[in-house]
Amino acid sequence: MRDVNAESTVPISPWLRLRASAVHLYTASGAVLALLILVAAYNGRAVTALWLGLAALMVDSTDGLLARRFRVKELLPSFDGRRLDDIMDYMTYVLAPILLLWSSGYLPSGAFGVTLAALPLLASSYQFCRVDAKTEDGAKTEHFFLGFPSYWNVLAFYVIVFDLGAAMVSVILLVCSLLVFVPIRYVYPSRTMYVRKLTLTLTTLWLASYAGILIQMPDPHPVLRAFSLLYLVYYFGLSLYISGKMLKGHRAEQIEA
Repeated sequence: MRDVNAESTVPISPWLRLRASAVHLYTASGAVLALLILVAAYNGRAVTALWLGLAALMVDSTDGLLARRFRVKELLPSFDGRRLDDIMDYMTYVLAPILLLWSSGYLPSGAFGVTLAALPLLASSYQFCRVDAKTEDGAKTEHFFLGFPSYWNVLAFYVIVFDLGAAMVSVILLVCSLLVFVPIRYVYPSRTMYVRKLTLTLTTLWLASYAGILIQMPDPHPVLRAFSLLYLVYYFGLSLYISGKMLKGHRAEQIEA
């Protein structure tokens, strides 16, 4: 027997609800991946932890598309998929990579190292609770991250690949933690419409370079590392360009008003 959505007279099959539930389970797999990252970090297997981080990235990059494709919000209105996604993101993008850096010896020892490790955790806690952390602007409903989007997993990747020293890592953690509070709009790769096709293409190539670098660890090819860094230049450059362009537009509107 089919059950009926309380807001509609159209019957909804149990199969559709089961498929929608499977999407939430797919998102929740990030918790398992976070646990496995911590286990790998504890056992001194940093490259394995980065592979698991890549898997978490792939899950986070695709679960939203699946949720929209299978109408998850409509079929399971009593379950908050966005909150689940935020919890998984905090575990895999913030907590796990910071602990990976700590356990791998990339942070200073003692109380200073603990303080540095706490900064991203606290800054991201604030960001994840902001209602405007993911903004929508303009007639085309452009999507952005407001403030540094807590890509600590990406930061951990580069720290380990380039084997950065504790002093450099300390500076990067401090600066990025402060940038969480600076209202710059950062590109949401899968949803920002401005040059979206180019961004998605380069992001896909970046993910491929991420895997290629891990395959070649501990001595990845210089071309792979260079392309990976150039993608960061593109990402942050585009984010700053869009932020500046939108700021000028808002100022022009205020002057006209």
